[in-house]
Amino acid sequence: MIQAIPVWHLIGLFVTGVIAFVVSTISGGGGALLLIPVTSALIGTSAAPPVINLGTFISRPSRLYLFWHDIDWSLIKYYVPSAIIGAWLAALLFSRLEGGWIQLLVGVFLISTVFQYRFGKVDKSFDMPKLGFVPLGFITAFISTLVGGLGPVLNPFYMNTGLKKEDLVATKTANSFFVGLAQIGSYAFFGVLSMQLWIYGLALGLGAVVGNVIGKRFLAGMSIKQFRVLLIILMVVSGVVMVAQNVTVLF
Repeated sequence: MIQAIPVWHLIGLFVTGVIAFVVSTISGGGGALLLIPVTSALIGTSAAPPVINLGTFISRPSRLYLFWHDIDWSLIKYYVPSAIIGAWLAALLFSRLEGGWIQLLVGVFLISTVFQYRFGKVDKSFDMPKLGFVPLGFITAFISTLVGGLGPVLNPFYMNTGLKKEDLVATKTANSFFVGLAQIGSYAFFGVLSMQLWIYGLALGLGAVVGNVIGKRFLAGMSIKQFRVLLIILMVVSGVVMVAQNVTVLF
């Protein structure tokens, strides 16, 4: 099986993982958004989602280790339990929800963040109570399991709890790790992950680990304002991409 896989596929996935997760680490997310077009071109559109989810999951322990002391555990206990339920429920139901509409609405929300934060001049646009992460965890995990990654849609909610830079990346990574356990478990349970996809995911994940290490060094040299501006740029770009890809649902 390993010999049947083109070496350049593995090299391409590794390099893509490095680049995507350097960007992801210094901008608070969005790695999966960058991975989708390249991974789809390399191994096919149908194989891309499980490989991307597996690769990002493999990379998360390294990011957890790098940012362990910055994690806000008080948010984890609100977000994770309901998010795990949402991920498994979505995987079990195989709902027929129209993903295009969801992605379109999320895209519009992300684009609006540039106005909510006044182009990076303010650090909070609304008060986000920690209890709000209970329904937020369920909804986002449920939808992302149905339609794929939602990009940096959670960033505004983390920012509005007062998380700034390393603590935002750390807390988001911890939440994603626990939800990823449920998502990968559901892939395995339903027989989606073949040996070939495991190998692809491993190549991508190893590249992402390297990207995490490089990205953390860049992040340490950034100011809080620079991080916030970069975060807003990423959210707006992600929103534009989502709207462009799903605007056809309006017609």
